Amino acid sequence: MFKWILVAGLGLVLVLAAIASDQFLVFGSDDLPIMENPRIEVSKSERKLELFDGDKSIKVYKIALGFSPEGDKEIEGDGKTPEGEFYIFTKNPKSSFYLSLGVSYPSIDDAKRGLEKELITQEEHVAIVSAINEKRTPPQNTALGGEIYIHGHGNLTDWTAGCIAMTNSDIKELFDALEVRTPVTVNP
Repeated sequence: MFKWILVAGLGLVLVLAAIASDQFLVFGSDDLPIMENPRIEVSKSERKLELFDGDKSIKVYKIALGFSPEGDKEIEGDGKTPEGEFYIFTKNPKSSFYLSLGVSYPSIDDAKRGLEKELITQEEHVAIVSAINEKRTPPQNTALGGEIYIHGHGNLTDWTAGCIAMTNSDIKELFDALEVRTPVTVNP
């Protein structure tokens, strides 16, 4: 009996020490270091997401893309993963795809293209530009599409509607490590 109490007490001490640790609270992962300037770079052609701290590569993850992965996203429903400069605008712990990080699509460049092609109105263009300049959530319901996330449920084949998918354990690691406004670059 005493042995079990001792083991339980030691376990409780270890858990409390981990909770008090800054690294545990920030990341919840022993695999990733504390990062001062985290950022994400995605290579669509290589199907990889690379996590950086400044210019230092921290970790590379295998990913899957939209069901029509070639080229830049142009309109809602085209199955393409957008390319360009974005940031994480939200973290969703109750995602249908385990966990998700919202990517700030459409960007200012997407809004400009959409306005030139008469896919969006001047008001929608202004709303997108304003949201991006203020690091808020850009409108998600224009003809350009929206609801682009980095999320879980697998990376074996290109299956999403335009999102970036990875394994559940990988998205958990990123979800715990990254904050809203983390820069995201998606390259062809």
